[in-house]
Amino acid sequence: MDIQINWLAVLLAALATFVVGGLWYSLLFAKPWQKAAGVSDEQLKTGTARVFAGSFILAVVMAIFLAAFIGRGGFAFGTFAGLAAGLGWVATALGVNYLFERRNLALFAINGSYNVVTFTAMGAIIGAMQA
Repeated sequence: MDIQINWLAVLLAALATFVVGGLWYSLLFAKPWQKAAGVSDEQLKTGTARVFAGSFILAVVMAIFLAAFIGRGGFAFGTFAGLAAGLGWVATALGVNYLFERRNLALFAINGSYNVVTFTAMGAIIGAMQA
């Protein structure tokens, strides 16, 4: 199996997680997410560098594996693959965890839909650039 990865696409896809996350967890759902997650304003002020550095590393790992999966499938396949990964794997896996952890539906809806949108965007970027 010959896997070729466009590293610029991986980098841009990883950065896309921050663009979507910035919109999702600040402009669109900041207060509902904080309430559902039980995160205070004070907690958000500590460990910011660690959170962002760790999140970027994890986003790069996600993008690498998504790129390997998409291959040279093109924009349409990349977009569908991202949607499938976000909805079919990530959001549903979160759902299982949230059920066992007895977390509320609002938190699942916010975090799950973030992953659906993020993976779809990542897939579109990678698919377009690796074709």
